[in-house]
Amino acid sequence: MTSTAISTRLAFTKLGARIGAELRGLDLSHNLSEETVREIRGALNEHKALVFREANIRTDEDQVRFASRFGPLTKAHPTVASVDGAENVLPVDSEDGSANTWHTDVTFVLNPPQATTLRSITVPSYGGETLIASSAAAYEDLPAELRNFADTLWAIHTNDYDYAVPKNLEHATAEERRKVFTRVKYQTAHPVVRVHPLTRERGLFIGGFAQRLRIVGLSNTESRDILRLLQAYITRPENVVRVNWEPNQLVLFDNRITQHYAPSNYDGQPRKLNRVTIAGDVPAGIDGRTSQSIEGDSSHYSEVVSTGAVA
Repeated sequence: MTSTAISTRLAFTKLGARIGAELRGLDLSHNLSEETVREIRGALNEHKALVFREANIRTDEDQVRFASRFGPLTKAHPTVASVDGAENVLPVDSEDGSANTWHTDVTFVLNPPQATTLRSITVPSYGGETLIASSAAAYEDLPAELRNFADTLWAIHTNDYDYAVPKNLEHATAEERRKVFTRVKYQTAHPVVRVHPLTRERGLFIGGFAQRLRIVGLSNTESRDILRLLQAYITRPENVVRVNWEPNQLVLFDNRITQHYAPSNYDGQPRKLNRVTIAGDVPAGIDGRTSQSIEGDSSHYSEVVSTGAVA
């Protein structure tokens, strides 16, 4: 890392009308200037997902250093082990299965990460993309009557068997992975419509971790039907950017107002990314009420940051 801060005007190229932008050639291993960090934060607020190609981040230390410019870091995961010797780095390895369920990272805890970074380690020769969806665009797509209804709802999120799939499609290590993932049970009640602390946008805050339980006050059957209806707006093609991976690439996305999905479409080839997440605030609904923990203490995983700390 150089000792002189690097400052430059950034020219992101949009990847879609509603979500996604990319930048090629910015050396993220350098000590970026405060101005550059502010520009990246502004671009993240606008585009929700940023792709940095030819990023020159080749080590966990580089990734941790870059992510920490946007706030305090979480540990790698509440229940899953980190990369050896790197407590903030989670290996996302195809050998352990793929996250082929739409989700927002770690929403089963009281204060999920505000943002996620993913760095390419090994990429398959084809497939292996990451799909990222704008939950803000989805909220705007809702008919007014459905928006007004969603504004009133709260959903319970849990880590208990979130990634369950039909047995014939499961990865060989699925059962062992599930036991590790759920070795401590978490349940948290979050508003279905979350207000972003910086942009004040409203977004649907649901995804895979909400699918396993229910909406507060409704039956399981009613909850599943309503969540399925709302989720369909998030995954509309116009609300999704498909990120193709290449070597020496980093992706930064806003975990408060997106969902993502990693399709298993690479025929068992090796695919490995490393993930570092930035600590977040406690979600708030449109009436200002904040999320409530029901089960599980996640304070060992992440500190709670205030809105001012994530600006």
